[in-house]
Amino acid sequence: MTLTGMPLPTTVVGSYPVVKGSGLFALMDPLKHAVETAVADQIGAGIEIISDGQVRGDMIRAFTSHLPGIRGSSVVGRVQPARQAITLADTRYALTRHPKVKGILTGPSTLAHGLMLDTTFYRNKDELVLDLAQALAVEANCLQDAGVRLIQIDEPIFSTGAANIAVGREAVNAIAGRLRVPVCLHVCGSLEDVIDEVLRTDVAIFDFEFANNPQNLEVLSAKDLRGRMIGYGCVDSADPAVESVEVIEKRIEAGIDVFSPELMLIDPDCGLRMQTRDAALGKLKNMVIAAGRVRAEYTG
Repeated sequence: MTLTGMPLPTTVVGSYPVVKGSGLFALMDPLKHAVETAVADQIGAGIEIISDGQVRGDMIRAFTSHLPGIRGSSVVGRVQPARQAITLADTRYALTRHPKVKGILTGPSTLAHGLMLDTTFYRNKDELVLDLAQALAVEANCLQDAGVRLIQIDEPIFSTGAANIAVGREAVNAIAGRLRVPVCLHVCGSLEDVIDEVLRTDVAIFDFEFANNPQNLEVLSAKDLRGRMIGYGCVDSADPAVESVEVIEKRIEAGIDVFSPELMLIDPDCGLRMQTRDAALGKLKNMVIAAGRVRAEYTG
């Protein structure tokens, strides 16, 4: 599978710093300028597969606030798909600016564990996870129809031990099974205790962090990915310092010792929302330069 026609394409994992606008248009949509800035910065940095920037709230509320059956942080009835697509407008905007865009969804298990059950409809969160998957599958289909290149499902809860990964895997598979575009599963944190369960998920791409968790490279080195791609986090999204091109280049080269370059997507460990705009943009620019250098060495 190829996403861009070249090895080591660059992408992002998710959220970008929020840069709010001002004036009359900002009163109508306070975060429209933030979306435009996030998209422009990714393009300016040279990112090959961009996102809409995920600037409209935290990863839980950005979805749950639109789903019938959920009120605030409580599940009060059966969860249904949103009445209209949640992320479609921002994703469509990104598609008007760049031909290669990924759609991003917070995964069913991560959403469920950010909610409280205040209804007798669900006996436990495992049941809730499966209904959330059905709701997210509708969103995913809207993004696919809009023309996204791939869809990423974020499940940071998988590495914590708090979620039932077997149920979570079933839920992710339920979404991926309805799509034609490739699906990427993003799991941040240390993978040592969960990697075997995670790799049983039926997706085309796994996205992990290797900058802040370099031990993940050793964990993955012993695993058979069966030809599936790796989103290779090589920029520390938790560190405000902008890594040098040389540091990022060395991290990518370490990944090539384990994975085929044709099967690697180059990206930060996670979203960059908590960093300043200057730091986030600097990290993306240096990552693109580093990936280009390694690509030139590999293809040359």
